[in-house]
Amino acid sequence: MSSNAQAPIIVIAPDSFKGSLSAPEVAQAIAAGIARVLPQADLRLRPMADGGEGTLDALLSAGGRRVPLSVRGAGKASVTAEYGVMPDGTGVLESANVVSITDPVGMQTPVAERSTVGLGELLRALLDTGARRVLIGLGGSSTNDGGAGLLVGLGARLLDEAGEEVQPVPAALHRVASIDLNGLDARLKDCELVAMSDVNNPLNGQQGATAIFGPQKGVSETQVEPLDRAIAHFAGHAHRAFNASEAASRAGAGAAGGLGFALHLLGAQFRSGAEVVAERVGLPQAVEGADWLITGEGRSDGQTLSGKTPMIAAQVAIKAGATASLLSGAIDRTALESLSRVFSGCFSLTFGPTTLEKAIADAAGLLTDSAEQMARLRYTHKG
Repeated sequence: MSSNAQAPIIVIAPDSFKGSLSAPEVAQAIAAGIARVLPQADLRLRPMADGGEGTLDALLSAGGRRVPLSVRGAGKASVTAEYGVMPDGTGVLESANVVSITDPVGMQTPVAERSTVGLGELLRALLDTGARRVLIGLGGSSTNDGGAGLLVGLGARLLDEAGEEVQPVPAALHRVASIDLNGLDARLKDCELVAMSDVNNPLNGQQGATAIFGPQKGVSETQVEPLDRAIAHFAGHAHRAFNASEAASRAGAGAAGGLGFALHLLGAQFRSGAEVVAERVGLPQAVEGADWLITGEGRSDGQTLSGKTPMIAAQVAIKAGATASLLSGAIDRTALESLSRVFSGCFSLTFGPTTLEKAIADAAGLLTDSAEQMARLRYTHKG
């Protein structure tokens, strides 16, 4: 507890609860519960994300503006996506905002026909604002095109042996005979790209994008080998065009169905998404002098400790001398022992049975009530 027992400093730094609440909404709900017990507390809200869904919301919670734009979705239909511009001019793109795995329309298109062209279109629009530093979140994508669509959206052309254009979709990549970069947006040379991802997989092979992440996007067992081979064929031509022979084998090339590969070709720097967000929202500064940090996510399990948002937030808090507690939508009971080695208290909204509809509808209220109980457990409240 803070030396001033009447005014404890509490940092609230959760990820989104996917399908129910954004990270800012989660933070507000937790704050409301704590305020019931400790109205005098200094509550510092720092909504978090790890590069996937909700990254744009978390980064813009610290200020900035968002701009909607109609671009191509994962299928051929247009979607209204958004890019963000932070107060210092840094641009923000969220892949899941364009080609989300939770988008029912995009997911209706067969995975072999999906493309990331729209993300390239969104990046070009962002460059029009003058942004020359761009953060790109790679989580939660529905595509598996090796980043071919991104490159085409940025002005590259995929050509077959007859010089005709090839569509940047997995089903057509085996036809690529050359890649024309004459139309690639020249502003990219002066742009610092930061790819936010915790995925270290290469582009191809048994640990590559198609084999590991393809099935959750709709790639069938019989499609894995031919699609992986087609993407490898495309990658060979991309290596020659960009003079970057090792891009496909670099860590993170397999992120977001191969978007990581295209970003490696463009010279992007790869960083942990949660660490980037923590820096940008000022989490290290917020925990200075704090007693307690509360973090959480939709569901916590053994993977939480592998660099996901709650783990990164806890590490920042512990380094500053504060304790960290976990408040998530659900917690895998088999992971409680390992989670308890890091977190001073692990709390779930749904340890008991409940319906999905009720959990989603009551998420904010459940969070507020749970945060209140956590605060009562930690602090002696004198009304």
